[in-house]
Amino acid sequence: MSVFSKVLRAGEGKALKELEALAQRINALEPEIEVLSDDELRAKTSEFRQRIENGASLDDIQEEAFAVVREASRRVLGQRPYDVQLVGAGALHNGMIAEQRTGEGKTLVSTMPAYLNALGGGGVHMVTTNDYLASRDADWMGSIHRFLGLTVGIIQAEMTPEERRPEYASDITYGTNNEFGFDYLRDNMAMRPELQVQRGHAYAIVDEVDSILVDEARTPLIISGRVGETGKWYRDFARISNTLRADQHYEVDEKKRQVITTEEGVHRVEQILGIENLYDFSNVDLIHHLDVALKAKELYERDVDYLVKQGEVKIVDEFTGRVLDGRRYSEGLHQAIEAKEGVKIKEENQTLATITLQNYFRLYEKLAGMTGTAKTEAGEFMEIYNLEVVVVPTNKPIARADQPDLVYVNEDAKFNAILDDILERNAYGQPVLVGTVSIEKSERLSQHLRKNGVHHEVLNAKQHSREAPIIAQAGKFGAVTVATNMAGRGVDIQLGGNPEQLALAEVAKHDLDRDSDEYREQYALALARHEAETEVERTKVLELGGLYVLATERHESRRIDNQLRGRSGRQGDPGESRFYLSLEDDLMRRFANDRVASIMSRLKIPEDVPIEHKMVTKAIERAQNQVEAQNFEIRKNVLKYDEVMDTQRKIIYKWRDTVLTGEATDELVAEWREDVVEDQVLQMTENIDPSEWDWDEFEIRMKALYPTSLSKASFSNPDDLQTDEVVEAYRNEANEAYSKREEELGVDVMRRLERTVVLSIIDNKWREHLAEMDYLRAGIGLRAMGQRDPLVEYQREGFSLFEEVVETTKYDALRYLYHVEVVKQEAPQRPKQIVTNAPTQKGGKTVRNKAKVGRNEACPCGSGKKYKHCHGKPGAEPLTA
Repeated sequence: MSVFSKVLRAGEGKALKELEALAQRINALEPEIEVLSDDELRAKTSEFRQRIENGASLDDIQEEAFAVVREASRRVLGQRPYDVQLVGAGALHNGMIAEQRTGEGKTLVSTMPAYLNALGGGGVHMVTTNDYLASRDADWMGSIHRFLGLTVGIIQAEMTPEERRPEYASDITYGTNNEFGFDYLRDNMAMRPELQVQRGHAYAIVDEVDSILVDEARTPLIISGRVGETGKWYRDFARISNTLRADQHYEVDEKKRQVITTEEGVHRVEQILGIENLYDFSNVDLIHHLDVALKAKELYERDVDYLVKQGEVKIVDEFTGRVLDGRRYSEGLHQAIEAKEGVKIKEENQTLATITLQNYFRLYEKLAGMTGTAKTEAGEFMEIYNLEVVVVPTNKPIARADQPDLVYVNEDAKFNAILDDILERNAYGQPVLVGTVSIEKSERLSQHLRKNGVHHEVLNAKQHSREAPIIAQAGKFGAVTVATNMAGRGVDIQLGGNPEQLALAEVAKHDLDRDSDEYREQYALALARHEAETEVERTKVLELGGLYVLATERHESRRIDNQLRGRSGRQGDPGESRFYLSLEDDLMRRFANDRVASIMSRLKIPEDVPIEHKMVTKAIERAQNQVEAQNFEIRKNVLKYDEVMDTQRKIIYKWRDTVLTGEATDELVAEWREDVVEDQVLQMTENIDPSEWDWDEFEIRMKALYPTSLSKASFSNPDDLQTDEVVEAYRNEANEAYSKREEELGVDVMRRLERTVVLSIIDNKWREHLAEMDYLRAGIGLRAMGQRDPLVEYQREGFSLFEEVVETTKYDALRYLYHVEVVKQEAPQRPKQIVTNAPTQKGGKTVRNKAKVGRNEACPCGSGKKYKHCHGKPGAEPLTA
């Protein structure tokens, strides 16, 4: 064990003792809280708020608040949180990650810290992995908060800004990580304050924290806008890729997820396209199209990595098995897959705003999380988010039997063995949950079960909407459920069936108000009936050994395997789990195949006979450790690069916020005036003797900025001037000119004009900068060939590019404000946006309006300089036709 791990363990032990003592103090308050009437219990919320207003801290009222929520839960849901749930709640309030095993009631745990922190008035964000869980928890757990007088909001994907704003204004708001993150980005693109929806980032509790902060952290959130028509090339290259053959025209490296074109392949493509040199500078786009077409063909498989639904390619999350609605592969890959599948190709997009999940969640003043599997990533949580992991003890000892893995020579033999195992257990009624790693595998197994007459349910991304009802029944006598990794998250499996879920589904048919007495009465009746029915079935299932979890493959991450195992053996119930593997499985083929295969070959083991040995398990664990370390490095790398952007993003968003709220726009513009004037003067005078200053150039530069009347003759001794004197003179004149402008237009008009002009320029410059940074990022890895650190180079060049953005933003904004003519005009329209999961510029080349010269392109005047250093330079003469 490393020193770091020992330190973490020591700290965790101390924290756990303190939390257990907290639970005892809450227990001591229970008798006095139990005797309160409903109204008296509800009145505690107003009392707590008054005490906070009078100076009490949240910690001062923590024990009493938790006791109040515990009693409210007992009255509203019929569930009294256990002592270990109080421990978990304390950890969440302290800004930690509570690791609690599956079935220990994490969702109920979150109600206590959510209630307590909502009393502070800053709002609480309850973050879940999908819209269904957000909706379920807002209804289910929200009923406790509503009973106690708090407001509960929910953010769903289809909501408009007008619908979102009141939801965010609620005391507690439920939603997905994507919705919270994208709303933050959209708020920082809004042109009017009333279009913003969020009100800050005080406290967040992240459910399934390892899935959101670890698994999804490799993919940044990006809002994009369309840039041009490129669909034809994707379709052409999809056809070309089908004529090319692996190992002849290209080589596939599955470990590195790369496809490398051979010389013969390049020659073949050149023949098809009728060009001499594919690697000519003018053909850079064609190389990009070839690359993504081959990746789409070889590395991305239908019903594994994505599915085609209603004519659209939808990404399937490899960790959860759920469809990632609204997310798209980056850099043209999604379009290449659309071309491969023959569906309509959506246009490529330019990045308008972006942030990684790591940097979004680090915006919160206090962050906490809960999951069944966080300990394996404790180091990452501490390093990236400064979050300590506390392993909360189970309410009852775990009685599940985890059987050794069985390894077969090939996949067919493995599937035959799996089928025999399921048929045998189903014959005497033991419930079976089968976990698969892909939609394709789940449907293949489903076909075999149908042929053998086994009634079963299939749960994958194609049946997303039926997730809760399927899982609610998975523990019933004789149930067989085939599921992707979706089964590992969010919904509890109880032996004999889940009476709460069944009761909720029954009462939902009556369309009653959840806060009404009639709803509570109907729910109580339905719950009592289903509890009686499920208790009978539970007894039968317990006699059969509980829920049997059968996995058809090992996942790359140990956490996902542990999540699946954890579906069985909840709350001290008996259970059993086993993993079936073959040498043809992805993980085995890529990392652990050779040694195991050689032993099976040497011992001449028949196809239908498995091997069961510690060596196999250790080889698999090594492979999983290898992949986990690889993925951690990818996430760290994403974060390191985004941290460069994060500093820049905060500056831009702070500017926007100042302008949008109108609090001090005039002060910001005044500060910019001083900076720009000084910068213009310094460019003309720095390290140059006053006698050699070019006063004609001075006049041209300054007149381009504002109407100046200063010249060499304005100064008494121009050949003996100090730079500071010139700066002061121009500053005073610029300020006077601006005051006159304000008098002409009126103060109110000037403030509105400042807001409109400055916001437009900031947004345009920021969009261009994001594109520049995308291109820089795309090619920066090549710097390593020159013995230079790509990250250091990215930081250095990124800083230089951003400096230029800052300078030109200030200059352009002032130039517009001095010269703009005010005419009656429609309010500016917000650009049409679509959401993607990563940048989609192709091959490092911007698609621009032909009438506009790119700042990094050669200047059309023929000087040989870049446009930004020639006629695109602030104050330069405009280009003439």
